[in-house]
Amino acid sequence: MTSKYTPLKDHDTPVKVLFTGYLCTVGVGYLFALIQILFTHGMADGKFGLSVDDIVYSYYGNRSGTVLEQQLNGAMKENAPEQERFAIMQWARDGADFDSYKDDGIEKIIETRCVMCHNESASGGVPNFTKFDTLKEYAKQDEGATFASLTRVSHIHLFGISFIFMFVGLIFSFAETTSTKLKCIAVGMPYVFLIADILSWWLTKIHPMFAWLVILAGMGMAASFLYMWAISLVEMWLFKPVFVSGLGMHYLQWRDNLKSDENKARLDKASVLFNGTAKQLERLAKLGLEKWSSTVWPFIKSLIKK
Repeated sequence: MTSKYTPLKDHDTPVKVLFTGYLCTVGVGYLFALIQILFTHGMADGKFGLSVDDIVYSYYGNRSGTVLEQQLNGAMKENAPEQERFAIMQWARDGADFDSYKDDGIEKIIETRCVMCHNESASGGVPNFTKFDTLKEYAKQDEGATFASLTRVSHIHLFGISFIFMFVGLIFSFAETTSTKLKCIAVGMPYVFLIADILSWWLTKIHPMFAWLVILAGMGMAASFLYMWAISLVEMWLFKPVFVSGLGMHYLQWRDNLKSDENKARLDKASVLFNGTAKQLERLAKLGLEKWSSTVWPFIKSLIKK
């Protein structure tokens, strides 16, 4: 049967260079995005490295302190000495009074340490601390990301990242070592995880128990991207050493063996077993959902009200 598409390894060299240039560029961009997350969200609890607490503080907030205190102990920790950071935090805890702002030297600290970035010409949602009223807003209880900022970031991510996955998926669709079914899953999963990731931000803003969903969705999105990215590059430039005479050869042999009658019968039995297990899990899930709605969630709401 004639192939309906040109495999990656058979494309003209200029096309492969074009595809490779794009994949390498977005790969580096993805890496820097992960680094940026480590230095922003990853510092929310004052410790380097992404954790559930970081996610909670970023979206739900650290309700035990002010926004200024949270930032000065987190991402902004290295921008001022401890004594000055403590003075700002103490001022915020004491009510962020304008007279104290002038008399206790807080204004001078802000001008020296903060205004270089937090000024009227700053972009990307950076607050303008040359205005006292703006600064005072950040001296209130830390409630995490605002709904306005979530709306702005959500639509940027949905539009921008969708285009990245569209082109990566388009290149990957020319792969020949991956079955059509697996291609469909690999191409579609990034969009599922992207929507789950954005949705999890909003859910975590409402309740911190959804912080795990942010991490899981991000990991799923990264895994999908990495799989398509790696397969595409390997097939373009390393097809023979990997899939003809290398480890990939064993995978292709295994894939072809699955098409034999004997293995089809085994797969049919496995499919029946899987479907039976899935039905049992579905029943358990419904039972768990009923218990959650009738018992667990009311209990959690009662704790929140307290």
